[in-house]
Amino acid sequence: MFPMTVAITPLYILIKNLGMMNSLAGIIIPGIAFALPQTVIILVPFLRAIPKELEEAASLDGCGRMGFFWRVVVPLSAPGVVTTGILTFVGSWNSYMLPLFILTDRSKYTLPLGVQAFASEHSVNTAQVLAFTSLSMIPALVVFSLFERRIVGGLTGAVKG
Repeated sequence: MFPMTVAITPLYILIKNLGMMNSLAGIIIPGIAFALPQTVIILVPFLRAIPKELEEAASLDGCGRMGFFWRVVVPLSAPGVVTTGILTFVGSWNSYMLPLFILTDRSKYTLPLGVQAFASEHSVNTAQVLAFTSLSMIPALVVFSLFERRIVGGLTGAVKG
């Protein structure tokens, strides 16, 4: 629940002691850990909004608890899962500080680090730097614009009405 800037020093020491320096696992595992609170905050109220009457109706139709989960809960939770997935994608896409501390090999740089390295190498040519920066934003903008309605729908709840 606290920002990456507060945890960067102990996280760096932990990743170094685990031997995950200069590896993508050293970025992916903490990224997942820092995305979990946001996921829980979004999905818990979302799943609590599913009425008990749906479970009762499913059990009357002969559906067990696992069947109810797979046939009712999972389809109803799809907007919430998509919302958390998109927010996590955009957050990890824009992650700068953790990869800056963990990655040293330029071939493993994430996109924000690559933009920064490109900008510092070609600081004289402003047009190239702005073009590179604009191109690096396109995938995140496309994903966000495609799933924009799902994000809003995922934040409203599982069952309408």
